[in-house]
Amino acid sequence: MPEKESKAEQIAARIALSIDEGVLAKGTRLRSLRAAANAYGVSKNTVVEAYDRLIARGYVEPRHGAGHYVMGVRPQPTDPITARQAEAVDIATLLHEQLEHSFTTRLGDGRPPAEWVEGSVLKSHLRNIASGHRGLFEHAYESPIGFMPLRETLSRMLDERSIAVRPENVLLTLGANHAFDLIIRQYLRPGDTVLTDSPGYYPLFAKLKLAGVRMEGVRREPDGPDPQDLTQKAQATGARFFFTQSLAHNPTGASLTLGRAHEILRIAERLDFMVVEDDAFGDLMPPTAPRLAALDQLRRVIYVGTFAKILSASLRVGYVAASPEVIGNLTKMKMLTIVNSSGYVERIVHTVLNDGHYRHHLKRLNGRIKNAHLAAVRTLRKIGLRPWLEETDGYYMWVTLPEGVDDIELTRRAARESIFLAPGSVFEINRATEDQGHLRLNVAYIDDPRFINFIERELPRQSPT
Repeated sequence: MPEKESKAEQIAARIALSIDEGVLAKGTRLRSLRAAANAYGVSKNTVVEAYDRLIARGYVEPRHGAGHYVMGVRPQPTDPITARQAEAVDIATLLHEQLEHSFTTRLGDGRPPAEWVEGSVLKSHLRNIASGHRGLFEHAYESPIGFMPLRETLSRMLDERSIAVRPENVLLTLGANHAFDLIIRQYLRPGDTVLTDSPGYYPLFAKLKLAGVRMEGVRREPDGPDPQDLTQKAQATGARFFFTQSLAHNPTGASLTLGRAHEILRIAERLDFMVVEDDAFGDLMPPTAPRLAALDQLRRVIYVGTFAKILSASLRVGYVAASPEVIGNLTKMKMLTIVNSSGYVERIVHTVLNDGHYRHHLKRLNGRIKNAHLAAVRTLRKIGLRPWLEETDGYYMWVTLPEGVDDIELTRRAARESIFLAPGSVFEINRATEDQGHLRLNVAYIDDPRFINFIERELPRQSPT
């Protein structure tokens, strides 16, 4: 139970409200300590504490020998960084809900259930750490580029995807989001414009908003970004970067086709922009799946990977593979901002990847995803919802809502029943005018009876198409 406000805080809040509402104008002298104590029925010490709080909050200034005077209504922050931070936090509200774990039914979660990933392949390694296993770590700062044996392993794994990269051109990060942050800090400035998938990855939108970077959304189609839309917006804006997720796209689950990949790279070459390719589900996808980095060989593609979606969201390990120049720049930026990443965690991931169990884990996880997809399609048909695509990769299905249904309002109603939904509009850059007609659903939870019951009560059934 929250503690009751002190008398001093109650008095300070009451006076602050009077100042905010203009009842006490700028320059007004507050009551003397004695008069205020009598008026509020408290001691002089309580009034002193209340006035001190008002001084600290910028409402009141003391004048030696003359009392306390109102400084005026506190101005709203106009600092552009403060304003950008507020907008970024607003965009990332969905992320906050995921981190708080306050919902019983988690259709909107971006991660798989913990029992799908953490209960098997990680357990023995974490037990070793908990039991005080020694000899694995050195008590020293690590190289900012990251643990060399893990980078060597990643080099071999990427080679299987036809991405030829030496270990010295792989930078370890604290996940994909940290990789995006480094790229934004290094190469973008307030007022720059970038292109992104639309719908696309909303935490990236929040980071770009925080950096004061303008965004133009490139329409996402079932086989990848729309080449015509990409061309028009690249020409109109002069954007130098395009952020895209090729495989198991978040939020639609769609994957890039080979023909579309070639088109994207031809446009990037002709209009001279860099491509940041997010491959968050790379280990779950076939090595032969079309990847921009494989076709381009990291000349103008910066390739980002992570283990958060496949091993554990708590293991903050990701990586960037890129040209020597880009890796050099990003390594310096990493060193300046966080010094280095966690050698402990990087060693755990290296051990997991090399102990012979990881491939079994991926096979088991893919089986769970496939079964969940089949069950999800059956459930959606039963309750009258249409997926944008029935055959998708990864954890997500992009579900079309009946005409006239507001996704935000539906999400609010679901939250009152402890059901967490991810409204489609948060994945759009212009939330005020763009898509209001979709939900991103996690296939692991679609057949939950509470969700089924909620949808059947709340939504009109759609006619089959």
